[in-house]
Amino acid sequence: IFYRVCALSKGLLSPGRGLNQGFQDSRKQGTFHIHEVRDKLREIVGASTNWRDHVKAMEERKLLHGFLAESQKGMPPRRMKDSYIEVLLPLGSEPELREKYLTVQNTVRFGRILEDLDSLGVLICYMHTKIHSVEMSPLSIVTALVDKIDLCKKSLSPEQDIKFSGHVSWVGKTSMEVKMQMFQLHGDEFCPVLDATFVMVARDSENKGPAFVNPLILESPEEEELFRQGELNKGRRIALSSTSLLKMAPSAEERTTIHEMFLSTLDPKTISFQSRILPPNAVWMENSKLKSLEICHPQERNIFNRIFGGFLMRKAYELAWATACSFGGSRPFVVAVDDIMFQKPVEIGSLLFLSSQVCFTQNNYIQVRVHSEVASLQKKEHTTTNVFHFTFMSEKEVPLVFPRTYGESMLYLDGQRHFNSMSVPVTLRKDYLVEP
Repeated sequence: IFYRVCALSKGLLSPGRGLNQGFQDSRKQGTFHIHEVRDKLREIVGASTNWRDHVKAMEERKLLHGFLAESQKGMPPRRMKDSYIEVLLPLGSEPELREKYLTVQNTVRFGRILEDLDSLGVLICYMHTKIHSVEMSPLSIVTALVDKIDLCKKSLSPEQDIKFSGHVSWVGKTSMEVKMQMFQLHGDEFCPVLDATFVMVARDSENKGPAFVNPLILESPEEEELFRQGELNKGRRIALSSTSLLKMAPSAEERTTIHEMFLSTLDPKTISFQSRILPPNAVWMENSKLKSLEICHPQERNIFNRIFGGFLMRKAYELAWATACSFGGSRPFVVAVDDIMFQKPVEIGSLLFLSSQVCFTQNNYIQVRVHSEVASLQKKEHTTTNVFHFTFMSEKEVPLVFPRTYGESMLYLDGQRHFNSMSVPVTLRKDYLVEP
């Protein structure tokens, strides 16, 4: 899954990916420029570019409530190709764009790519739910979950054009799964770099309650397979939620793992449960933390005047990258992102607290968990908004991380579960680099 050749970009479907080339001849809308995506979203929901107009804009959206469907049955079905769009990020042909995406190592900032994927996912869903008789959409579509992001390569050159594509691959009553791909120009053709699966939810015009979305028509065996994958993904998420360590005890195998780790840290000289020492080449989990604070300014708002989810992902990723770099002692390379649940929106003016921690390591791999919580300027209570999971690979073997408390042991097992969910182990190649 991680080192596909360019020829795959010519195919219609490959495992876990969306449909791409098969839609290009039949689609009517042209390719969007990356700058047009956010502009198009503002146009669809009637959002203003001026912060002082946001109250008036949201009042106008209340008038759209009458266009919401009372049930899904009466809504016109859509095809997958109806939501298919392509977006060009012309880093090569428009060098002035590079500054925003450039790292000091002359690679592309992956945090910026996360922002672009978030915006693209929302736009794709608005293409699926478009009402032709209404200029503005009555729906408020927001990101609910980043199910999985896998990198096919780890090379992102800041001097070659990048192309995104994606479409709705599964729908429920009020939710949609979106599959997106990213390609980078290599010679005269675009080669696959990244696969992403997001889950978006539709809410009413005031973003206060759920709203129905158009059903999906399946037109080919490939589309039926994609839809089936969407159903399986939903079932998998439900199963994982029910077996969460916040709800159920660890398995027998996991309990054995934790007990063996505990025994390996006991001091043989004292024969005491209280005296703990680290094995060689190991670090206590509590010593692998980094924290940051962000003030949520209006500049980082989304089209519904909350903090942009892509901004949250970028900040969490960059803190995770710094944590992995500090822990491993060398530049880490992102391998996978998964299970980012957007539990609560972040209001403008909030204080955003990010806490990053290495929770599992194996050979060259570092699993990092970032916990996000907010506090308003008026209230002192902290509320969790997101939990992010990132898998990195270091250039060299990294120390083992050991939990000291029961709570840290649960974090370790949770990190192990996320690491084991990674599609395929990665072999590091020095010519493939993805940086923050």
